[in-house]
Amino acid sequence: MDFVHLHVHSEYSLLDGMCRIKDIPKRAKELGMKAIALTDHGVMFGSALFYQACQKEGIKAIIGCEVYVAPNSRFDKDFSRDDEKYNHLILLVKDKEGYQNLIKLVSLGFTEGFYSKPRIDKEILQKYSKGLVCLSGCLAGELSKAILQDNLEMAEKVANWYKNLFGDDYYLEIQNNGLREQVMVNQKLIGLSRKLNIPLVATNDAHYLRKEDSFNHEILLCMQTGKRITDEDRMRFETDEFYIKSAEEMSDYFEAVPEAIENTVKIADKCNFDFEFGVTKLPNYDVPEGYKTHEEYFRYIAETGLEKRYGKNFSKEIRERADYELSVISKMGYVDYFLIVRDFIYFAKTHDIPVGPRKRKWSRFNNCLCYRDY
Repeated sequence: MDFVHLHVHSEYSLLDGMCRIKDIPKRAKELGMKAIALTDHGVMFGSALFYQACQKEGIKAIIGCEVYVAPNSRFDKDFSRDDEKYNHLILLVKDKEGYQNLIKLVSLGFTEGFYSKPRIDKEILQKYSKGLVCLSGCLAGELSKAILQDNLEMAEKVANWYKNLFGDDYYLEIQNNGLREQVMVNQKLIGLSRKLNIPLVATNDAHYLRKEDSFNHEILLCMQTGKRITDEDRMRFETDEFYIKSAEEMSDYFEAVPEAIENTVKIADKCNFDFEFGVTKLPNYDVPEGYKTHEEYFRYIAETGLEKRYGKNFSKEIRERADYELSVISKMGYVDYFLIVRDFIYFAKTHDIPVGPRKRKWSRFNNCLCYRDY
């Protein structure tokens, strides 16, 4: 049976993921898999490199992220316990709109919701949910936490909220990691799936490539938490099952719910986003009325600058040099870039905001000759 890993951490899950970007698709290929996802904690720094590595190995890349969701507002920053600060959630990109929405969410997590981790909340998740597949997450997810607290009423409420938002693109995530709590959560999630008609999906929350890498991962966690491997109270993964398992291992464990395995392939088929390299992408610059093209307005600004510096009757040599430089910029497709940069530099200079090195002159201060800014 085919299987696709949809919950995988690379080295960009800092001091937590041990899977090197370049090795993830190689491992998937070794195991006969056709696709694999990248879902680092709160960031998408490795997405483009991961895509290129997968292309090289002939593996389909699924771009995603394990986001941190604030329990209420992303602006709330007053919690007594770490486990109250955020919940985990898996988001996978289906298409271009989904990619744009995911990078928007991740960016807002840093700029607006950062508190220990870059956090989003349900408000912006509702706004930027299109084009994304959502998995309910690991034991640190909101749904699993409700189950572990034996609050099945809350668990149903959480599951229904995400189902209403994502529709057929919302899945209850069951895992094969050997944890006692996970076994119980899996059972409850299977029951919820049948009761609420929400599909299951099997993952393994892979933090390292192979089972034998688990000890090295323990050392990595010690580096993250400032602990020694001999410390009894250190953070640790209680089993050595958090690796990229074969389809056979996953299928054997979830033989009672084969649809959870089948759905990994269905989700992979839904996700069809491709990066476009070698193309300059710039925002559109709106030129003032009276100018037909960006090049025409760009030349007008250049001409104005030339007259300001050299007067109206500047030399033929200056004219030829200006024409040559303007033609190179135009041929390279950077007219919009220069217009955009000129726009915010012009704004800065006209609003008393320093740009570049300041003018300085020598002055004497306490009998010492020194530079002063003017």
